[in-house]
Parts: sequence; structure tokens; C-alpha cells
Amino acid sequence: MNTTLSPLIQLIDDDAAVRDSLALLISTVGLRVQTWADPQVFLDTFDRQSIGAIVLDVRMPGISGLALLDTLVAQGVDQPVIMLTGHGTVAMCRRAFKAGAAEFLEKPVNDEALLEALQNAVRQHVQSRTRHQADRQARERYAQLSEREREVLGLIVAGLTNKEIGRALEVSPRTVETHRANLFAKLEAESLAQLIRSYAALAEEPAP
Repeated sequence: MNTTLSPLIQLIDDDAAVRDSLALLISTVGLRVQTWADPQVFLDTFDRQSIGAIVLDVRMPGISGLALLDTLVAQGVDQPVIMLTGHGTVAMCRRAFKAGAAEFLEKPVNDEALLEALQNAVRQHVQSRTRHQADRQARERYAQLSEREREVLGLIVAGLTNKEIGRALEVSPRTVETHRANLFAKLEAESLAQLIRSYAALAEEPAP
């Protein structure tokens, strides 16, 4: 995840005047903007790894905004999507939120409302990417444990002492201490609280 660049907002609208005015507005708060007139070209070429959000007009020729939203969700795109429309209805709003939109705003868009929605979306995306990266790293570390170390971890998470773990596994407390030290090192856990917070869910998963 590249944190050296400001977040990137993808703006898709077939109206050139709307694209230009919204791009100028968004840039005033330090966000980068990439504009698109053609939703299919956007879908084929935009940077899916960037941190940011997508601003998407509902009514466009060819692919509609709602159809494009469905495609983005189906493809696992994780940037939050803010929908814009000049002809909003309650049914359309419900449809957008049900499909996964982060926000639904009517045109002419209130500047403050759009900027607030974008900043909330970017924060949400940063948190989501950070959480997923931490989850991935945790799984990679957990995969390094031996079968015995995973057993010890499961019993630690269950709240057993070294002596109790030793009795459960029919090994000496000293052997338990060795396994415990090894798994703490492999999992890069600095405390019992961190170990439980980061790895309890993995330890409780059924074995494949």
C-alpha cells in the first residue's frame, strides 16, 4: 500500500461540465482526482490498488451507474462508492445502498456534503485496507507454526496455564514453555493480550 501519495478519487460522469467542476472541488481538499467519461474504459483500466473512493453518476449511456456498481462489487473492488443522481427516487436510493454504495447524493450536489462523504469514504478505505493487511500478515505468521505449536496456542487462548497445557498434551511444563516461546517469536507477539487479540480467531478455526 503506497502511503506516499494522497488518496485518489475516481470520478465517472458523462457530463464534461460536471466532471470539471467536481474535480476542481475535490482537489481543493488535497485529494487527487482522475476523471472518466466512459464507464467501460474506467472499469477496464482504473487503479484498483489505490487508496481512495469512487464517485459514480447513476444515469450514463451504455452502462448505468447501478449496473457498474454491481460489477465493481462482484469483482471485489473495495474502494467505497458514492452515487450521484439528478433524478433520485427512494427506490433508487434503496437499490444503491443494498448493492453496497457508501453514500447516495442528489444533484446539484452540496459541496460540503460531497466533501464530507469523500473524506469519510477515504477514512473507511484506509481502515479497511489496514485491517485486511494485518489479517493477511497474521495468517502468514500463523501458517509458520508447527502442529504442536498450534495446539499450545489453542490452549493458551482457552485460558489454560502451562501446567494445565502440559497435562492436556502429556508433556512437561518446560516443553510447554519452549513451544510457547517459539510461537510467540513466530507470531511476533509482544504480550499475551496481543497474542489473543490477533490470533484467537485463527486458533479457534477448525483444522482443514
